[in-house]
Amino acid sequence: MLYTEKNLVRRPVRDPSDPDLILSITPEQAGWQYISFQARRLAPGGRWTFSTGQNELVFVNLSGRYTVRFSLGDRSDGSFKEWRGIGGRANVFKGAAHALYLPRGVEFEVEAEEAGEFAAAWVPTDEDHAPWLIRPEDVRVSVRGGDHVTRQINDLLPPGSPVHRLVLVEVYTPGGNWSSYPPHKHDVHIERDGKLIEADLEEVYFYKFDRPEGYAFQRVYTEPQSPMHKTAPIDAVCMPEENCAVLVPEGHHPVASPPGYTTYYLNVLAGSSQSLANQEDPRYAWVKETYQKVDDRVPLY
Repeated sequence: MLYTEKNLVRRPVRDPSDPDLILSITPEQAGWQYISFQARRLAPGGRWTFSTGQNELVFVNLSGRYTVRFSLGDRSDGSFKEWRGIGGRANVFKGAAHALYLPRGVEFEVEAEEAGEFAAAWVPTDEDHAPWLIRPEDVRVSVRGGDHVTRQINDLLPPGSPVHRLVLVEVYTPGGNWSSYPPHKHDVHIERDGKLIEADLEEVYFYKFDRPEGYAFQRVYTEPQSPMHKTAPIDAVCMPEENCAVLVPEGHHPVASPPGYTTYYLNVLAGSSQSLANQEDPRYAWVKETYQKVDDRVPLY
């Protein structure tokens, strides 16, 4: 696939047959192997039913509050189990998310206790892991970078989690700041002396802003000397707006947040390892040595 800004940015959809759908990404559309992604909305009492099939899946509340009922089928007694009160934040800027991990072979139903929006991401797996509810108080919140590269990271499903492939983080970038910077990539699997140097990962950035007219800029590019560049070069500047997603199949992918707006994105990653191992573009890595202070606008809460 030849990647350009047009097919790297996915924008909200209007589907009369599925009015609750905000955005959908399939591996076939993205030109990759693993990640499927949806953002959806539900009115109070609204329901969404789904089956994980041969996938592991994670449900993330963006806003609203939900009950999730599910059955593990032939790997349990077949009875339904449920978690109530998942979520509760007014929006993504009002606290960390709940995230519910479900293994393969699960039939489940999401019911909205309060109106809201949520995301679901799933990837194929041949492993079985236990269902797992990650609560906001369980989420490690950290501040990364410095100066105009300061941002907040919420580790929803970090490396080392008891899952197969999925990695999820929430990132907040204050206005005028950059994130995913210095530019880094994770598009080839490299192990050296028993240590993972870089994982080969697909990645989705799903965007929201603290004001509805907000937007960000994201560059996705492969280095000229990279084998990836020789076979499928990418150099695109994307402008995601509210409820847009940027696909990162290969290459570096820094983000800039315009002044006056806090940029949020939900990162979903999956690939050769349940890891965030990456390598930075050596042309820009020096900037980390220049940081003088941390932007006190984060953490937000």
